[in-house]
Amino acid sequence: MKVDPQDYPTRPLAALPPGSCDCHVHLFDAARFPFAPNRSYTPGRARVADLLAFEARLGIERIVLVQPSVYGTDNAALLAGLRELGLQRARGVAVIDPHTATHAELQALHDQGVRGIRLNLQVRGERDLSAASAQLQRASDAVAPLGWAVQIYADLDVVAGLAPDIARLGAPVVLDHFAGARAHTLPDQQAAFATVVDLVKHGNAYVKLSAPYRASRQAPRFDDLAPIARTLIDARPDRMVWASDWPHTGSAGNRDGDLTRIEPFRREDAGGALNQLLGWADAAALRQRILVDNPARLYRFAERPAT
Repeated sequence: MKVDPQDYPTRPLAALPPGSCDCHVHLFDAARFPFAPNRSYTPGRARVADLLAFEARLGIERIVLVQPSVYGTDNAALLAGLRELGLQRARGVAVIDPHTATHAELQALHDQGVRGIRLNLQVRGERDLSAASAQLQRASDAVAPLGWAVQIYADLDVVAGLAPDIARLGAPVVLDHFAGARAHTLPDQQAAFATVVDLVKHGNAYVKLSAPYRASRQAPRFDDLAPIARTLIDARPDRMVWASDWPHTGSAGNRDGDLTRIEPFRREDAGGALNQLLGWADAAALRQRILVDNPARLYRFAERPAT
């Protein structure tokens, strides 16, 4: 059946609990905030008005803006988005250089609603565990005094290799997109997945049940993710959060390096992804945890940042 653009994304089959949070979205506006020249792609425009319309269809009230790789360490677009959204409903995850960021600079980000930093090991192609561990430790040392989290985007085997380091950190760690697990490669990575599940069970790691299209080849239902999701949820339901990954970058697959070409966003149904979550977490108390309580604790929505 063809879906009318006005009916997209589809609405979830059940109302979400009040205070539900989308823990991973991006904003792009090159006209106001130029992209970094050394980026790997050029996305289209995704502004706060577009985001609010998207979240309204889903019934989402709280939002976590995540700094995308195309802006490097220039967090101006993210901070502008936080101001526009208001700190009663939004928090941010920035990208910094932990070698040079001062405490005063980090405190200024904190006062504007930032509650974490991102290490995008996937985009960098970082697979050297020694180098990744050093980056992770520097990041934790920089932000742990502020109570921030360190967010990691990496493949499952890299996360598993970093598990001992993650377990020792003073800052909580957030593992993007099913902790890097992919359903089609999991049969060959059972040991790595078991390591990550054990980390989540006994450590300070959170997992985003997000972007199923990055973890499965069985579009549009992604049924093969159910065992992964349920295993993670069963391990630590108080460490699971949900995110849409809006506006769904990466449609070009292997990018050709032509930065003059605007890469269109994927057409992904976040309402369908939410319905998956509602199936994996079929009890009201569990949905409350994943959609409301866990992100409120992790991103400290109870606090009133300075304005």
